[in-house]
Amino acid sequence: MIRVLVLTLLFGFPLAARSAQTILVMGDSISAGYGLAADAGWVQLLRQRIEKIAPNYRVVNASISGETAAGGRRRIDAALEQHRPDIVVLELGGNDGLRGARIETLQADLEAMITASLKRKARVVLVGMRMPPNYGADYVNRFEKIYADLAIKHRVAFVPFLFEGFGERHDMFQSDGIHPTRAAQPLMLETVWKALEPLVTKRRSAPAPR
Repeated sequence: MIRVLVLTLLFGFPLAARSAQTILVMGDSISAGYGLAADAGWVQLLRQRIEKIAPNYRVVNASISGETAAGGRRRIDAALEQHRPDIVVLELGGNDGLRGARIETLQADLEAMITASLKRKARVVLVGMRMPPNYGADYVNRFEKIYADLAIKHRVAFVPFLFEGFGERHDMFQSDGIHPTRAAQPLMLETVWKALEPLVTKRRSAPAPR
Protein backbone atom coordinates (compact mmCIF):
# COMPACT_ATOMS: atom_id res chain seq x y z
CA MET A 1 0.00 0.00 0.00
CA ILE A 2 2.82 2.38 0.90
CA ARG A 3 4.67 1.53 -2.31
CA VAL A 4 1.58 2.29 -4.42
CA LEU A 5 1.08 5.57 -2.59
CA VAL A 6 4.70 6.57 -3.16
CA LEU A 7 4.52 5.77 -6.87
CA THR A 8 1.25 7.66 -7.16
CA LEU A 9 2.82 10.72 -5.61
CA LEU A 10 5.87 10.44 -7.85
CA PHE A 11 4.02 10.00 -11.12
CA GLY A 12 0.84 11.92 -10.40
CA PHE A 13 -1.73 9.18 -11.03
CA PRO A 14 -2.38 5.49 -10.20
CA LEU A 15 -0.45 2.70 -11.84
CA ALA A 16 -3.62 1.35 -13.46
CA ALA A 17 -4.07 4.62 -15.33
CA ARG A 18 -0.50 4.55 -16.55
CA SER A 19 -0.93 1.07 -18.03
CA ALA A 20 -4.12 1.92 -19.92
CA GLN A 21 -3.82 2.33 -23.68
CA THR A 22 -5.84 4.98 -25.52
CA ILE A 23 -7.44 4.90 -28.95
CA LEU A 24 -8.03 8.49 -30.06
CA VAL A 25 -10.55 9.10 -32.85
CA MET A 26 -10.11 12.40 -34.67
CA GLY A 27 -13.02 12.78 -37.03
CA ASP A 28 -15.91 14.86 -38.30
CA SER A 29 -19.69 14.46 -38.01
CA ILE A 30 -19.51 10.91 -39.38
CA SER A 31 -17.57 9.84 -36.29
CA ALA A 32 -19.30 12.31 -33.96
CA GLY A 33 -22.57 10.46 -34.61
CA TYR A 34 -24.51 13.28 -36.21
CA GLY A 35 -28.27 12.72 -36.13
CA LEU A 36 -27.99 9.59 -33.98
CA ALA A 37 -28.66 8.60 -30.41
CA ALA A 38 -25.62 8.88 -28.14
CA ASP A 39 -25.12 5.12 -28.03
CA ALA A 40 -25.55 4.46 -31.75
CA GLY A 41 -22.49 5.89 -33.53
CA TRP A 42 -19.74 3.63 -34.82
CA VAL A 43 -17.21 5.05 -32.35
CA GLN A 44 -19.52 4.24 -29.45
CA LEU A 45 -19.94 0.73 -30.86
CA LEU A 46 -16.15 0.51 -30.99
CA ARG A 47 -15.97 1.57 -27.35
CA GLN A 48 -18.40 -1.18 -26.41
CA ARG A 49 -16.37 -3.77 -28.30
CA ILE A 50 -13.10 -2.64 -26.79
CA GLU A 51 -14.55 -2.83 -23.28
CA LYS A 52 -15.32 -6.50 -23.89
CA ILE A 53 -12.25 -7.75 -25.72
CA ALA A 54 -9.48 -5.33 -24.72
CA PRO A 55 -10.38 -3.69 -21.38
CA ASN A 56 -6.83 -2.35 -21.08
CA TYR A 57 -7.80 0.13 -23.81
CA ARG A 58 -10.07 3.15 -23.65
CA VAL A 59 -11.62 4.99 -26.60
CA VAL A 60 -11.61 8.79 -26.71
CA ASN A 61 -13.80 10.38 -29.36
CA ALA A 62 -12.43 13.81 -30.28
CA SER A 63 -14.61 14.10 -33.38
CA ILE A 64 -16.46 17.35 -34.12
CA SER A 65 -19.32 17.87 -36.55
CA GLY A 66 -18.23 20.08 -39.42
CA GLU A 67 -14.54 19.47 -38.76
CA THR A 68 -12.08 19.74 -41.64
CA ALA A 69 -8.58 18.37 -42.04
CA ALA A 70 -7.31 21.90 -41.46
CA GLY A 71 -9.25 22.05 -38.19
CA GLY A 72 -7.93 18.66 -37.16
CA ARG A 73 -4.41 19.82 -37.91
CA ARG A 74 -4.90 22.77 -35.57
CA ARG A 75 -6.22 20.50 -32.81
CA ILE A 76 -3.96 17.47 -33.13
CA ASP A 77 -1.05 18.58 -30.97
CA ALA A 78 -3.28 19.50 -28.02
CA ALA A 79 -5.22 16.24 -28.38
CA LEU A 80 -2.02 14.20 -28.45
CA GLU A 81 -0.69 16.02 -25.40
CA GLN A 82 -3.91 15.60 -23.45
CA HIS A 83 -4.71 11.97 -24.25
CA ARG A 84 -1.27 10.51 -25.10
CA PRO A 85 -2.84 7.89 -27.37
CA ASP A 86 -1.35 4.58 -28.34
CA ILE A 87 -3.46 4.54 -31.53
CA VAL A 88 -4.88 7.47 -33.51
CA VAL A 89 -7.76 6.93 -35.93
CA LEU A 90 -7.88 9.80 -38.45
CA GLU A 91 -11.26 10.18 -40.17
CA LEU A 92 -11.06 13.61 -41.76
CA GLY A 93 -11.12 15.23 -45.18
CA GLY A 94 -14.70 14.62 -46.25
CA ASN A 95 -15.80 18.16 -45.43
CA ASP A 96 -12.75 19.55 -47.21
CA GLY A 97 -13.68 17.62 -50.34
CA LEU A 98 -17.32 18.68 -50.24
CA ARG A 99 -16.10 22.29 -50.12
CA GLY A 100 -13.81 21.75 -53.07
CA ALA A 101 -10.61 22.23 -51.09
CA ARG A 102 -7.32 22.16 -52.97
CA ILE A 103 -5.97 18.64 -53.12
CA GLU A 104 -2.48 19.82 -52.17
CA THR A 105 -3.77 21.59 -49.07
CA LEU A 106 -5.81 18.62 -47.95
CA GLN A 107 -2.86 16.31 -48.42
CA ALA A 108 -0.60 18.59 -46.39
CA ASP A 109 -3.11 18.79 -43.54
CA LEU A 110 -3.62 15.03 -43.38
CA GLU A 111 0.10 14.41 -43.55
CA ALA A 112 0.76 16.87 -40.74
CA MET A 113 -1.62 14.94 -38.48
CA ILE A 114 -0.04 11.63 -39.39
CA THR A 115 3.50 12.83 -38.73
CA ALA A 116 2.48 14.52 -35.46
CA SER A 117 0.95 11.25 -34.26
CA LEU A 118 3.94 9.17 -35.32
CA LYS A 119 6.34 11.54 -33.57
CA ARG A 120 4.40 10.88 -30.37
CA LYS A 121 4.93 7.13 -30.94
CA ALA A 122 1.24 6.59 -31.70
CA ARG A 123 0.22 4.14 -34.38
CA VAL A 124 -2.14 5.52 -36.99
CA VAL A 125 -5.22 4.23 -38.78
CA LEU A 126 -5.97 6.46 -41.76
CA VAL A 127 -9.61 6.30 -42.85
CA GLY A 128 -10.25 7.15 -46.48
CA MET A 129 -13.26 8.82 -48.03
CA ARG A 130 -14.56 9.32 -51.57
CA MET A 131 -16.31 12.19 -53.29
CA PRO A 132 -19.56 11.98 -55.31
CA PRO A 133 -19.04 11.70 -59.07
CA ASN A 134 -20.57 15.12 -59.71
CA TYR A 135 -17.34 16.69 -58.45
CA GLY A 136 -15.66 15.58 -61.67
CA ALA A 137 -13.54 12.52 -62.39
CA ASP A 138 -10.22 14.31 -61.97
CA TYR A 139 -11.02 15.73 -58.54
CA VAL A 140 -12.67 12.53 -57.36
CA ASN A 141 -9.69 10.40 -58.37
CA ARG A 142 -7.09 12.76 -56.93
CA PHE A 143 -9.03 13.06 -53.69
CA GLU A 144 -9.25 9.30 -53.20
CA LYS A 145 -5.59 8.82 -54.10
CA ILE A 146 -4.43 11.14 -51.31
CA TYR A 147 -5.29 8.62 -48.63
CA ALA A 148 -3.69 5.63 -50.31
CA ASP A 149 -0.51 7.56 -51.08
CA LEU A 150 -0.15 8.82 -47.52
CA ALA A 151 -0.79 5.38 -46.05
CA ILE A 152 1.94 3.89 -48.23
CA LYS A 153 4.38 6.74 -47.63
CA HIS A 154 4.08 6.61 -43.86
CA ARG A 155 3.37 2.88 -43.57
CA VAL A 156 0.23 3.31 -41.51
CA ALA A 157 -2.87 1.15 -41.31
CA PHE A 158 -5.39 2.09 -43.95
CA VAL A 159 -9.15 1.96 -44.45
CA PRO A 160 -9.74 2.75 -48.15
CA PHE A 161 -13.40 3.79 -47.80
CA LEU A 162 -15.41 4.23 -44.61
CA PHE A 163 -18.69 3.64 -46.44
CA GLU A 164 -17.52 0.37 -47.96
CA GLY A 165 -20.42 -1.95 -48.74
CA PHE A 166 -23.20 0.62 -48.50
CA GLY A 167 -21.98 3.84 -50.10
CA GLU A 168 -24.38 3.41 -53.04
CA ARG A 169 -27.42 2.61 -50.92
CA HIS A 170 -29.60 5.68 -50.37
CA ASP A 171 -31.58 3.90 -47.64
CA MET A 172 -28.45 3.75 -45.47
CA PHE A 173 -28.19 7.53 -45.27
CA GLN A 174 -30.19 10.12 -43.42
CA SER A 175 -32.40 12.56 -45.31
CA ASP A 176 -29.44 14.85 -46.03
CA GLY A 177 -27.83 12.11 -48.12
CA ILE A 178 -24.52 12.59 -46.31
CA HIS A 179 -24.73 11.10 -42.83
CA PRO A 180 -25.20 7.34 -42.41
CA THR A 181 -28.19 5.99 -40.53
CA ARG A 182 -28.08 3.93 -37.37
CA ALA A 183 -28.23 0.76 -39.48
CA ALA A 184 -24.97 1.73 -41.20
CA GLN A 185 -22.97 2.21 -38.00
CA PRO A 186 -22.11 -1.48 -37.41
CA LEU A 187 -20.92 -1.69 -41.02
CA MET A 188 -18.55 1.23 -40.50
CA LEU A 189 -17.30 -0.33 -37.29
CA GLU A 190 -16.46 -3.58 -39.07
CA THR A 191 -14.71 -1.69 -41.87
CA VAL A 192 -12.50 0.22 -39.43
CA TRP A 193 -12.01 -2.83 -37.23
CA LYS A 194 -10.28 -4.72 -40.03
CA ALA A 195 -7.43 -2.21 -39.88
CA LEU A 196 -7.61 -1.49 -36.16
CA GLU A 197 -7.82 -5.01 -34.74
CA PRO A 198 -4.24 -6.03 -35.67
CA LEU A 199 -2.90 -3.00 -33.80
CA VAL A 200 -4.94 -3.78 -30.71
CA THR A 201 -4.20 -7.49 -30.67
CA LYS A 202 -0.51 -6.92 -31.39
CA ARG A 203 -0.15 -4.77 -28.28
CA ARG A 204 -2.23 -7.16 -26.20
CA SER A 205 -0.05 -10.11 -27.17
CA ALA A 206 3.25 -8.29 -26.72
CA PRO A 207 5.37 -9.51 -23.78
CA ALA A 208 5.27 -7.37 -20.69
CA PRO A 209 8.29 -5.07 -20.28
CA ARG A 210 10.93 -6.22 -17.83
